[in-house]
Amino acid sequence: MVDEALSAGAVARRLGVAVTTLRTWHQRYGLGPSEHIPGHHRRYTPSDLVRLEIMRRLTAEGVSPAEAARWARQAPDPTANGTVTPARVHPTGRDGGGTIPVGRAGPAARGLARAAMRLDAAAISETIAHALAADGVVATWDSLLRPVLAGIGERHAATSGLIEVEHLMSRCVSEALAAASRAKVPTGPARILLSCADEEQHTLPLEALAAALAEAGVSYRMLGARVPVAALVEAVNRTGPAAVVLWSHTRATADPAQLSALLAAPRRPLLVLAAGPGWRADTLPAGVVRPVDLAEAVSLSAAVRDALHQSGRD
Repeated sequence: MVDEALSAGAVARRLGVAVTTLRTWHQRYGLGPSEHIPGHHRRYTPSDLVRLEIMRRLTAEGVSPAEAARWARQAPDPTANGTVTPARVHPTGRDGGGTIPVGRAGPAARGLARAAMRLDAAAISETIAHALAADGVVATWDSLLRPVLAGIGERHAATSGLIEVEHLMSRCVSEALAAASRAKVPTGPARILLSCADEEQHTLPLEALAAALAEAGVSYRMLGARVPVAALVEAVNRTGPAAVVLWSHTRATADPAQLSALLAAPRRPLLVLAAGPGWRADTLPAGVVRPVDLAEAVSLSAAVRDALHQSGRD
């Protein structure tokens, strides 16, 4: 826990709930911010935050909001001795269920993971939208979205569960990235072609790249999931992109022959990027670049666009 007082938005992100939920808990159950400075909005103290965590945990376990609020209000002041420790109140005898591991990611990622476990689409969307507006696409993907999505994948691999969590989270992420792409439409011809490898269905990283390119002012075309190599080569020949990004999430879809086909296309692109963990560096054809992360993929794509513009070919 932190010692400074927090705004409603910061508390919502830490808890993984919507700001409107905090307002409801304040108005109906008296669990509002207690620090008041004249002329400023009230802010939540560490004690407020711990009580709200009790409220969030109990309501997630099925306790009625009124009963959860009663337990939260009766909790002893966790800062009375100068330190803050999470209160452990479980009138139902349950431990709050499983969690999504997010590694060393910060409070916003932990809050997003909690919202995902509750299937709280409003809180998920609100958290992502705030991060995109405040930090941009690349930072939001690396520090917030990727840790939570990876954690869901880990839990699914270990338990075969969380399918519903993955589906809801994926939809919310996709909608947020699409909105970010629409918010800043680049000008000029679309010289970057984005495509998933044949039979590859994981599109979210490619959607993140699309949003990041739009944010950087780079125009692109997105083909999406499961693009057969013949269709990809046809798209290249018809549109003449300067760069093609081919995404593969797993080894099963990372056939280097797809990259070779791009290099042999009549309108061969200047740059072919093999993006994603599916590709093995030692199997890539000569001339193919494997970006290490989203930021490098954006940088390489923008560099090709700029080189074309300077040469007068754009």
